Amino acid sequence: MYGAMKVAIGGPLKLGFRPWVEGLENIPATGPAILASNHLSFSDSFFLPTMLDRKVTFIAKAEYFTTPGVKGKLTAAFFKGVGQLPVDRSGSRGAGEAAIKSGIEVLERGELFGIYPEGTRSPDGRLYRGKPGGLARVALATGAPVIPVAMIDTEKIQPPGKVMPKLMRPGIRIGKPLDFSRYQGMEGDRFVLRAVTDEVMYEIMKLSGQEYVDMYATAAKRQIADAAKAEKEAQKEAQKEAQKEAQKSAEKGGERGGS
Repeated sequence: MYGAMKVAIGGPLKLGFRPWVEGLENIPATGPAILASNHLSFSDSFFLPTMLDRKVTFIAKAEYFTTPGVKGKLTAAFFKGVGQLPVDRSGSRGAGEAAIKSGIEVLERGELFGIYPEGTRSPDGRLYRGKPGGLARVALATGAPVIPVAMIDTEKIQPPGKVMPKLMRPGIRIGKPLDFSRYQGMEGDRFVLRAVTDEVMYEIMKLSGQEYVDMYATAAKRQIADAAKAEKEAQKEAQKEAQKEAQKSAEKGGERGGS
């Protein structure tokens, strides 16, 4: 099904958007490797595999596999068909552990494993702090090289609220493989996990040219949502005050007219 999906989706993507790519020579022809990418758009998981000859298995959020209804079932069937792995981002440690185990199994089969260290899409196009759990643990447990990847301009293709995608050329920059064999067997050390993750994020930043923000994207999304909610509440209060003032003016005008 992966091959069929790649032809059905990858062909039109190449023809319609003409994505450019740099650093393809850094992807090994055989053997395991981890592709660690920034995450700007839902389409990242389509454009990157489209430009590679080898199959890439990504981690995908669990909602893509569990959403009810016809659309949910079709989405789940698609992600399962192309070999994507579900990960629960709600804090369920068991599901996260299962995703890490699955990632290790992918690499032990000698395949490519794709992961977004930020854990979620960037809310504003900037690069956020990488989460140290999945990426570093899988890399140290398997000894597989980590290849930094930068998706360029994919967030501009279909901004939030836009139904029709914008035809433009996104890009992909693939960096040189990073070797973390010096930390082999130290996946239980949180300081090592943080060091590995930060090194990868630094390389992604150099490739992408994004502004780096030293906080998690999930926290940034909460801040943005809270700010939007506060602004909406402030607007409601301002409208109420305006209505009160208008009512007072109307009452005063009525009193003057009556006298």
